[in-house]
Amino acid sequence: MDPLTCPFCNPAEDEIILANDLCYARYDKYPVSPGHLLLIPYRHIPDFFAATDAEHAALLALVREAKTLLDEQFHPDGYNIGVNVRAAAGQTVMHLHVHVIPRYAGDVDDPRGGVRGAVPEKRVY
Repeated sequence: MDPLTCPFCNPAEDEIILANDLCYARYDKYPVSPGHLLLIPYRHIPDFFAATDAEHAALLALVREAKTLLDEQFHPDGYNIGVNVRAAAGQTVMHLHVHVIPRYAGDVDDPRGGVRGAVPEKRVY
């Protein structure tokens, strides 16, 4: 993906909810739940494994800040945090982004398995 056409490069100021020197957070335009955030490095990199140690640390710090913000504004009962790497894993925008998805009691009938639901028949064990 070309950085000039990448939807995560050059975010508008009003899109940025949280930020540090290396990455920023914005609300997902297609949220799974209220408060669903994307944490995105400013540097155009394809996936989690292309990030530097400093970018990983900055993303993790932003995960913690995101939780504080979401706890205050949305009061979720839990969280899913995930990264899709490459098309086979569901990545559609080839610029690293971490999903922070607030979860609410009763939002699905049976939440057991959490992120294992990426392969539905393997979710419950």
